[in-house]
Amino acid sequence: MTEAVPLSPGACVLRKFAHREAEHLLAAVDDIQAAAPFRHLSTPGGLPMSVAMTNCGELGWVSDRRGYRYEPHDPLTGKPWPKLPPLFLALSHAAAEAAGYPGFTPEACLVNRYVPGAKMSLHQDRDERDLDQPIVSVSLGLPATFLWGGLRRSDRPSRTTLEHGDVVVWGGAARLRFHGVAPLKPAAAGCPAALRINLTFRRAR
Repeated sequence: MTEAVPLSPGACVLRKFAHREAEHLLAAVDDIQAAAPFRHLSTPGGLPMSVAMTNCGELGWVSDRRGYRYEPHDPLTGKPWPKLPPLFLALSHAAAEAAGYPGFTPEACLVNRYVPGAKMSLHQDRDERDLDQPIVSVSLGLPATFLWGGLRRSDRPSRTTLEHGDVVVWGGAARLRFHGVAPLKPAAAGCPAALRINLTFRRAR
């Protein structure tokens, strides 16, 4: 049985929830990046992000001088984003249900690639229209330090280690809490992974 570690009311870490499917998830990521390559987006202020990103699903999250938003087509290729693999849909639905959010069906999956030194600053996921829907975030590869803040950017975040196969789910009272990832540490001796892949599932419309 998966261990559910609470972060705050409405949020938890499902330890090793995706571990069994991890190899197949990573193979699907290879197919996605072949059609929609990873790229380093820029913030509306023009700063490059250290994390490389791509998407799959009906909509993809993008950022540039025009702001943060969802788009049905990849700006890099002009083509629709790759479809959400059935495994992605099944896993995100099951994880949301396990965390107390039944009926979740994502339209978008933001795929993030972290190399050592890459990070994600504290932010809120608020570009979605229906904020009653949860966020499901899957960690694969190198361990990462997840920063879980409050409803204000100035609130001091807690720090939680996310391992290969862990899934974080948040919604309800936690839906707009600030969160991020500390700079990724290099692989320890003997670790086969060289980077971290994060799959973030969202209901965007």
